[in-house]
Amino acid sequence: MVCGPTEFERRMEDSNSNQWRPEMLFEACRLKVAMSGTGEYRDAEILSIKVGYTGERSFYVHYVDCNRRLDEWVTERQLDLSTVTLPQKIHRRNIHFPATPQLNNSDYDFDASSRGSTPECGDVRKLQPSRKRAYNSISSEVRGEDFNAVIDEKEESSPVPTTPAPAPRAAPSLRGSMSMVGHSEDAQTRIRNVELIQLGLHRMQPWYFSPYPRELCALPCIYLCDFCLRPLKSAFVLGRHSTKCNLTHPPGEEIYRKDKISFFEVDGRCNRTYAKHLCLLAKLFLDHKTLYYDTDPFLFYVMTESKDTGDHIVGYFSKEKESADEYNVACILVLPAYQKRGYGRLLIEFSYELSKIEKKTGSPEKPLSDLGLLSYRSYWHNTIVETILKRIEENAQIPQDIMLADDTTEEIDTKTTISIMDLCELTSIKKEDIITTLQVNEMYAYVRGENVIRLTNEMIDAFKRSVKKRMIRIDPAAIRWKPRNWVRPKP
Repeated sequence: MVCGPTEFERRMEDSNSNQWRPEMLFEACRLKVAMSGTGEYRDAEILSIKVGYTGERSFYVHYVDCNRRLDEWVTERQLDLSTVTLPQKIHRRNIHFPATPQLNNSDYDFDASSRGSTPECGDVRKLQPSRKRAYNSISSEVRGEDFNAVIDEKEESSPVPTTPAPAPRAAPSLRGSMSMVGHSEDAQTRIRNVELIQLGLHRMQPWYFSPYPRELCALPCIYLCDFCLRPLKSAFVLGRHSTKCNLTHPPGEEIYRKDKISFFEVDGRCNRTYAKHLCLLAKLFLDHKTLYYDTDPFLFYVMTESKDTGDHIVGYFSKEKESADEYNVACILVLPAYQKRGYGRLLIEFSYELSKIEKKTGSPEKPLSDLGLLSYRSYWHNTIVETILKRIEENAQIPQDIMLADDTTEEIDTKTTISIMDLCELTSIKKEDIITTLQVNEMYAYVRGENVIRLTNEMIDAFKRSVKKRMIRIDPAAIRWKPRNWVRPKP
């Protein structure tokens, strides 16, 4: 029996001529692509290909060593065909070139009794049964009533064996919002499926995949209600919906209001529809996220900006009602239209103010992404320095005018007595986060046989500069919130 060459081998033979044409390219090829906007050529990997009505091909590419938010559709004219690199050749019996991306469901066994990570997207299939109800993984063609909530992180996938093993996997652990523990490698979920969203006066381009209904994803823009976040297909439909929607702020209880900033506590159990719409919106701008059906175990703290028409969402964070690991944040987001205004730091600060009221230490779910780690370490560092300076001021060891002076040339005596546990109690930052922050910023020193916290003039000056940039802060006196006990009493 004579076997003909595979599609992969035919393309390899065609490539030997070094005369690549756009129709010869396929998924996983790498080449240099001119980025839209800048025109800079960067190494990119082709994730998907589509052919338009005119026959011209468009290529969805991921720029190597760049954030996935930069992934985009490019035209043939943006490709440098002289730099094409083929993927590493695999054994021919494992090679196949589907017309559309196929999903490997063997990676997505899931225990329905766990609140751990679920697949971002996959073929609809039954999962392990639960005693109460069965859960399904989500397809990109999911119906509106099947929206799942963005809650948990994807567990790092283990290598897929050559022969399927019947043994079930252990339930994955709960992961936080900015985790770097792997992400879905499915071609379908790596492709941004929504072109634009309109939220109020702001039109934003999404960064990542989110399983909105397919009929909405095919539209040039998805319109969201400013208050209930319901996705709609046109501005006309949004206008009709606005006459019926009687909300002027997020549902739930307002627990903070100062100037134009408010926070609303939304129970995922009492407001399931809103929670699911919020999570779908968040998934557009959060990578390494998975979708889960049940929002009941979570609280959502929605930050709004007050305007004449009502209180409009600018960001939010969520957390578990009961966290065994003392996590005070599961997911955190500031919408792109409101970024670079200090709102991200405000969300972090508010989460720790709630922890202070609970008289607990808190921490975001880990591991964090690079950007998330930078944001939190900046908050932790400034909060630690601020707490130490307040202690020194209370002890009258630094005069007020010297401590707040713009240019401090003289050496300041910053000796005071404060322990790591004191910092935990005063800031509600977890001990491990404080120790890590002190080490990263080289604030630890070993002097005369004991560990001390070293605060230099440069650190104090940097802190004062950051304080001047902070236009808004959380006022603890404006918080109207009491912690609740979510643990059910045993019968």
